[in-house]
Amino acid sequence: MGDPRLEMLLDKEAIRDCIHRYCRGIDRADEAALLSSYWPDAHDCHGAYDGPVSGFFDRVRTAWARRPRNIHNVGNILITFLESDRAAVETYFIAFQRGRGADGVERQVLLCGRYCDVFEKRAEEWRVLKRTVVYDWVDHQEPPSEGEAERFGPRHPIGAAWPDDPLYAMLCDNG
Repeated sequence: MGDPRLEMLLDKEAIRDCIHRYCRGIDRADEAALLSSYWPDAHDCHGAYDGPVSGFFDRVRTAWARRPRNIHNVGNILITFLESDRAAVETYFIAFQRGRGADGVERQVLLCGRYCDVFEKRAEEWRVLKRTVVYDWVDHQEPPSEGEAERFGPRHPIGAAWPDDPLYAMLCDNG
């Protein structure tokens, strides 16, 4: 058996990596990254949605079809191991979200809160088994009136959904 302190550090890093994959998945409309952050039998309590993670994924796909712009930033990740294969994880987040709702109205909101997760390790992999999103701050904002070309000006490239974001070209570059 290896050093248990090293094993704990490796487990913590795997949990952090999973949280970051979730953010990439949501922000870049990267379905593979999003799906890889939850166990298929996970439960998600995410604001207006509370149920099996498959239903949350359906809601996300519907939102992605309206081409939103999202940025999630996470920090203050506190990990408490409950057992060798189970951890309680509190992750603070800040999310900037803009997009059209199902009613066609464009909205922009700044959200701050915490992901209160139960992570489970299966076959050496950590993923979310149960997530409750706790909201600590909501700021509804007026969406900008001008388009992205005017707002971003000469700042290029502009972030995009999978596979068009420059990140994916970098990940595929073998040179």
